Amino acid sequence: MNIHLLPKKDSKASIWSGGLTYEYMIYPKTANYTDRDFVFRISSATIEEVPSVFTKFKGYYRYLVMLDNGLEIEVNKEKKVYEKHEIMEFNSDDEVTSYTNGMDFNWMISEKISRHKLEITNSNQNCNAQIIILFSLNTTSIKINEKSYYLEPYDLLVIENQEKENILLHFSNECLFGVLDF
Repeated sequence: MNIHLLPKKDSKASIWSGGLTYEYMIYPKTANYTDRDFVFRISSATIEEVPSVFTKFKGYYRYLVMLDNGLEIEVNKEKKVYEKHEIMEFNSDDEVTSYTNGMDFNWMISEKISRHKLEITNSNQNCNAQIIILFSLNTTSIKINEKSYYLEPYDLLVIENQEKENILLHFSNECLFGVLDF
């Protein structure tokens, strides 16, 4: 089992058409964002332009969570509204336009991966997924099999669990909790 603590302060900004994007992790490490050859990518972005058209990624599924406010959005010409921390799911090839400024959490997963989910939790979890992601919404202590990790707001913890060991997770605060199996 490999555990990666990826602090927000260490993520590097890149420009996208609507603002800035901060990549936390691309998997596998040999993958390239511009080549669109990754299994998954975790990032956070600012939405500074209104309206703002999201970049399309053919062959990817996407989870998006607004971190600082709600979201007024149009997906394939259908208007939708999401509350702060409400999870939006969509096909990354959809036509998506945001009418809200703010900051988001973004998890893109190859459509070749059929088992994945993202939820908000502050309850204990017992998990054996191959990839587990924990994104702190507030200052949080996370205990993984009795070892504690301290996360500042918007820090990311990724557990690579290729052996599918049973992992006990305890949270002191709400987190985004994602699992993925190949």
